[in-house]
Amino acid sequence: MPKQSVKVITGTNRYKKNARILLLGSERIGQTAIREVLERAGHVVLAAEDLGTAVIMLSECPADLLITHPYIAELPGHEAIKYLRTKIPGMLALMVAGVMEDDRVQNEADLERFTIFPAPFTAAQLVEEVRSVLKLARTSPNPSLKESKIGAEKPGDTVS
Repeated sequence: MPKQSVKVITGTNRYKKNARILLLGSERIGQTAIREVLERAGHVVLAAEDLGTAVIMLSECPADLLITHPYIAELPGHEAIKYLRTKIPGMLALMVAGVMEDDRVQNEADLERFTIFPAPFTAAQLVEEVRSVLKLARTSPNPSLKESKIGAEKPGDTVS
C-alpha cells in the first residue's frame, strides 16, 4: 500500500474560494445552523464557545474568517475580535447581529474594520456574505472593512 502524505496547513488560505472559518459564541442552535450552511458551501468550519477555546483553536489552525456575535460570554464581540486579531493579524471578521440598540458596536466596527451582518438572514444570504468578504480580501488593501449587501430577500431558509 503506498504511503499517504498529510499536508499540515499552517497559514491562511485567504486567496482560495473556500475558507477556514471560526464561529465564536455560546448560542448552539444558531451556531449549528450557520456551521451547516457554511460547510455545505464547502468551507471548513470550527466552533468555539468561549474566547479561551478560540485562542487554542487559532494557535493550532489559523482561520481566514471569524464569525461572532455582539456579545459573547466573557466580553463584547468587538473586544473578542480585537483580541483574536492580536493572535492572527489581519484576520477577517464578521459580526452577526440582530437589532443594534446603540451605535457603539457600529463605531467599533468602523474602528476595528470588521463587517456587521444583520440577522435574520437566509442561508443563501449568509453564503453570499461570506463569499463577498473573502473576495474583498483578495481585491482590497483594507479587506477587513466591508458594507453588507443584505437587501432583497432571496429564497432559502432563514438563519437567525
